[in-house]
Amino acid sequence: MAEVYWQALTRDVPYSQYATDPTIAAAVDDLSRFSNLREVNAETIFRGHTRGDLTGPYISQFLWKNVPFGAQTITQQYRVPIAGDDQMTAYQTWLDIQNGMPPATSNQFDSHPRYIRHNRDLAEWDHRDFTYQGFLNAALILLSFGSPALDDANPYQASLNQSGFATFGGPHILDVVARVANCALQAVWYQKWSVHRRLRPEEFGGRVHNHLTGAASYPISPKLLESRALSEAFSRFNSYLLPMAYPEGCPTHPAYPAGHAAIAGACATVLKAFFNESFTVPNPVVTSDHGLSLEPFTETTLTVGGELNKLASNVALGRDAAGVHWRSDGTEGLKLGEAVAVSILKDFQNCFNEEFDGFALTKFDGTSIEI
Repeated sequence: MAEVYWQALTRDVPYSQYATDPTIAAAVDDLSRFSNLREVNAETIFRGHTRGDLTGPYISQFLWKNVPFGAQTITQQYRVPIAGDDQMTAYQTWLDIQNGMPPATSNQFDSHPRYIRHNRDLAEWDHRDFTYQGFLNAALILLSFGSPALDDANPYQASLNQSGFATFGGPHILDVVARVANCALQAVWYQKWSVHRRLRPEEFGGRVHNHLTGAASYPISPKLLESRALSEAFSRFNSYLLPMAYPEGCPTHPAYPAGHAAIAGACATVLKAFFNESFTVPNPVVTSDHGLSLEPFTETTLTVGGELNKLASNVALGRDAAGVHWRSDGTEGLKLGEAVAVSILKDFQNCFNEEFDGFALTKFDGTSIEI
């Protein structure tokens, strides 16, 4: 919960400024008190756990690079809220939303579309995307790299007179990305409603506020109550509520696991199966701090596998930045989606006429598997 507060309080800090921003430094210092978190510093704060997450820019190349969309080219600049557009910081507004009333406010949007440059932008991308949008775009970008980017096990890689199409080609890959998305959503819906039914951070923030103001008493961890994030929130908003990115607050279904994360885990797993994870992403980019242009990124090599893992974490943990999920909703949701995709790939493996040795990929935990 302390991490979710800090993500809300630092939404407008560009990722490129994390090393020098004082609020990020305060967040690093505060979160380092929690022994159950991995080592936290300005380079790792708020990132996912995979090797790809920790290499290069915070945002995946697949959320920045142009998307070849049939006869069009889509530039990944998006409508984003203005700085400081935080919602549900007054108690009555928060209470009205809990009681099922429609939001009385709406987001205020920037007049210019932007490349994703900080967590407010990412949270809004996660607000408006359709289920597998990021991975449809990633598949189209990967297909534009040509056959060298395909996995070496693709049965058509060594052929001089054939290429994949209905199987092991673009139509097949695009179909499977979409197909696993809804299967993952069904799996996560079962877990949300029939197993876990976890509270959302928005509601827990109300408990924190009522506890600290004396309106109620809850068994809340002293570490959270002593967190500097709470005093920072009160200083800005005169309440201990969690500042939300969305006027309507959280979805009304349970938090754990995250639907975005399960879909991301499934789709990323499929793409790692069909493409060469070691292939170097050509001409990597990074956004400027104002989000109006892209610049070349030359600091390190970025691989397809690493950037797909990072895309999955961006999609999953961007919902934390909005205030609607906890970290474990995302990290465990990715694993659930991965398991769904692996199961479906196992089914597919028995249905090919081609001589095919099977799929090979690296799981989110770093282990290699063959299907």
